[in-house]
Amino acid sequence: MEPGDPRLLFKDEVFRIVGCAIEVLNGLGNGIVEKPYENALVVEFRLRAIPFRQQPAFDLFYKEIKVGLFVPDLIAFDAIVVDTKVIDRITEHERGLMLNYLRITKLRVGVILNFKYRKLEWERLVL
Repeated sequence: MEPGDPRLLFKDEVFRIVGCAIEVLNGLGNGIVEKPYENALVVEFRLRAIPFRQQPAFDLFYKEIKVGLFVPDLIAFDAIVVDTKVIDRITEHERGLMLNYLRITKLRVGVILNFKYRKLEWERLVL
């Protein structure tokens, strides 16, 4: 892999986020609604000194006119969009949403975390 290879972008940071998610899943159990997982990640991020913003608002523009707001669950390390889910499985729909989130936030890396099952399902996407 080349030094600029996007597969390496924020590798250690993503590893730390996934570690937090596994800890949260072990602590709360699986399959409850999404918001408690997001809030528990905030607790775990604080405990592990991971910088984050919860529910930051981003303006959404169409032809240079503001048409709405986008509010992601979390942004970690000022660089990674973190999306918590409780769904059957991560599909192209969630991947497409994350790519849109990355375009809107102007960030390059996103992590989808699915807390539905005892084993964490997660995916890292790079724009």
